[in-house]
Amino acid sequence: MGGNGTRSVIVVGAGIVGLSTAWFLQERGVQVDVIDRGGVAAGASWGNAGWIAPGLAVPLNEPAVLRYGLRSLLNPSAPLHVPASLDPGLWSFLARFAANSHWRSWTRAARAGLPLNDECVEAYEVLAANGVSAPVIAAPITAAFRTPRQAETLLRELRRLEAAGQRVEHTVLDGGRLAEHVPLAGGALTAGVRIEGQRYLDPGAFVQALGEAVVRRGATMYAAEVDEVRTDARKTTVRSATGTVLSADAVVLATGAWLPRLARRWGVRVPVRAGRGYSFTVPVDHPVPGPIYLPGERVACTPYRDGLRVAGTMEFRDPDAPPVPARLEAIIASARPLLRGVHWEERTDAWVGPRPVTPDGRPLIGATAAPTVYVAGGHGMWGLAHGPITGRLLAEQITTGEQPAALADLDPLR
Repeated sequence: MGGNGTRSVIVVGAGIVGLSTAWFLQERGVQVDVIDRGGVAAGASWGNAGWIAPGLAVPLNEPAVLRYGLRSLLNPSAPLHVPASLDPGLWSFLARFAANSHWRSWTRAARAGLPLNDECVEAYEVLAANGVSAPVIAAPITAAFRTPRQAETLLRELRRLEAAGQRVEHTVLDGGRLAEHVPLAGGALTAGVRIEGQRYLDPGAFVQALGEAVVRRGATMYAAEVDEVRTDARKTTVRSATGTVLSADAVVLATGAWLPRLARRWGVRVPVRAGRGYSFTVPVDHPVPGPIYLPGERVACTPYRDGLRVAGTMEFRDPDAPPVPARLEAIIASARPLLRGVHWEERTDAWVGPRPVTPDGRPLIGATAAPTVYVAGGHGMWGLAHGPITGRLLAEQITTGEQPAALADLDPLR
């Protein structure tokens, strides 16, 4: 039982963040049930690049992203795409994002992420050592560039991270050494930066294994969409349109890009929008010893089931909108000239998933205006990396009633 009397919790959302919170609550003796409209790993958890990359967990709201976004605003083939829309909520969000796209706000977000980056790998190791039976693989991530001048852009970013308090061990590669480390690198790539000490995994397999572990430890998994959350002096109750009603001492809302729908009622005013990413898998002719990053194209490539998972783009569109095939074609068009031995026409597993993005680059983790309603979300591109450590910190807050220092700048009520 938690130190503040929390014996039972309902977690709404069965992605990496929700399931990690459930697992670490169970570690603290709390009875947990999980409810999700689509089942385990149905949202942004399944098809992402699978990186646990604290060395690259850079806040999105840097001035260069704003400048790039303005240049490519309505370009359907640009990696960052905002479709023509009359959605006032989207334009309000983008205005707030623009207002936060300066170095002071970026530095605050980078410093707020330090505790998550520092402990994210260790939190995965805890899960892997205690029954979550899916491999987490240690490997450097190699960023590849057309020119050494382009590589300097990433090196400046790493220096800014270091100035914010996070040291990133890295090695600069010339074209010859890049070809040695990345057999898929084509002749157009002449410079690289190898980020040491990172990890990667098969995200769908890992989240499935985590869900199975949570169920083995006593949770019930419900497939239903929660329409309402109510709380009174005795219990917190969630209800679905299909008639599912669950009650517990507290509830955690971990619904990713859909978070505002339930969290707004409880005083969470920071908007969360879907920055949708696309991915697919292709066969390759050469070994893939570790993840490959193409920063100029904003494309991430990961070893995946004897092939290559290719992921990219940031598309601000409704999370439930159908996929846009042109987005996949844009990823291929940008990466094809840079990689060799890739069978682009044989792609499978085409996927789109909504990353939950906040305008200030900081996730939302902690208590809401209702003392028994908590939220965990808004991690942007780094939900997979930060999911387990988020769950561990939030479980500590729920069971002790005290906000961990690491969550002070991630307060959902800011």
